Amino acid sequence: MKNIFLALSAMLLAFTSCQNDSSTDGNATLKVHLTDAPGQYEKVEVDIQKLELGKSDAAWTTLNLAKAGIYNLLDLNNGVDVLLGETVLPAGAVTQLRMILGSENYVTVDGVRHPLATPSAQQSGLKLNWMETLQPDGAYEIWLDFDADKSVVKQGNGSYLLKPVIRIFSKLTDGQIKGYVAPAEAQTTVKLLNATTNEVLMTAIPEANGYFMLRGIPEGSYKLMYDALESTKYIDVTKDVTVTYGKVLDLGTATLVK
Repeated sequence: MKNIFLALSAMLLAFTSCQNDSSTDGNATLKVHLTDAPGQYEKVEVDIQKLELGKSDAAWTTLNLAKAGIYNLLDLNNGVDVLLGETVLPAGAVTQLRMILGSENYVTVDGVRHPLATPSAQQSGLKLNWMETLQPDGAYEIWLDFDADKSVVKQGNGSYLLKPVIRIFSKLTDGQIKGYVAPAEAQTTVKLLNATTNEVLMTAIPEANGYFMLRGIPEGSYKLMYDALESTKYIDVTKDVTVTYGKVLDLGTATLVK
């Protein structure tokens, strides 16, 4: 009986060991895309030199960048994105992304290109929390939504500071709203608002044809505001919207009137 018990114990230990190992053995692939929440500037250029992925054991894996150098965030509005980097790495828990910027960061206002000071990001890298357990043979894609408007801060002396505000979302957390707004002369900004407090959560500046898209929205109920430029005399419109993961909420065309 004792021998049988020892044999069963050994089998159970081996099975448990295999089960534990299966969660970390093998590799996973990760692709990271860059997109933008727009700002009221002509250009916002960020100099991305390195992107690293941090694991729970404090090890960092460097992603292969598609291009190290300057990206104009305002080229990446309304659902447009660019592949920033990718890597193959051992499966297991990851905790952070770290973006390291170079010194060539600028904002263009009224035709003048101003340098953006970025001391902390240049020295040690900007750390972004991303908690995920990568499964063996898993393929993952995430988007870094770089909010140009909130990231650029004008100083009292007229200079500009870059304090990056970045959201991370994946295909599983990518609630989307799209539509058109007319006429173009209303110069409308589309704003997603907290349904209770009316706090502005996201904005979109429509294309010349009126098209807009908001991405990476958490599931829930919101207000969507078509905010016309006041001097145009067009009347703002606000409507209730509900966002569901896995579905694109198509609002069709909203036509503002005076």
